[in-house]
Amino acid sequence: MAAKTLKVGNLAPAFKLNNQNGEAVCLKDFREQKSLVLYFYPKAMTPGCTVQAQGLRDMKRKLSSRKVVVLGVSIDSEARLQKFIEKEALNFDLLSDEEHAVCEKYGVWQKKKNYGREYYGIVRTTFIIGQDGRIKAILDKVKTKSHHDDVLDALDESL
Repeated sequence: MAAKTLKVGNLAPAFKLNNQNGEAVCLKDFREQKSLVLYFYPKAMTPGCTVQAQGLRDMKRKLSSRKVVVLGVSIDSEARLQKFIEKEALNFDLLSDEEHAVCEKYGVWQKKKNYGREYYGIVRTTFIIGQDGRIKAILDKVKTKSHHDDVLDALDESL
């Protein structure tokens, strides 16, 4: 299973996934926004993913003033995503990709190694998608503690 390699300037792959409330969310729903921050994370309610989500939550005002919407994607169930949102008071939607089809389209479903064990999972990656549906930036060396600042920097650079 080779990772798909998306590049800045490519059209972002279309998707339709359910959010934490079971409502369908599509890429095309965000054409009115200036940018979409689509971030892929391994698992809700784990330490790194929690820090990453909290950082984006706390940047809501700055992101909204730039007409930016944030969506998080993982292979967690809708119910687990709802618990994560409630527990951390998240102010953006999380999308459930239990079959990892969208993760594969974006090339973030990859072979990983942990303590000598190999398995497939999500490689933490963020895509900034412009109003035209094209990828404006890709953050693939994500540090959970500074992710929100890195997103703001990438948004400013992609304007």
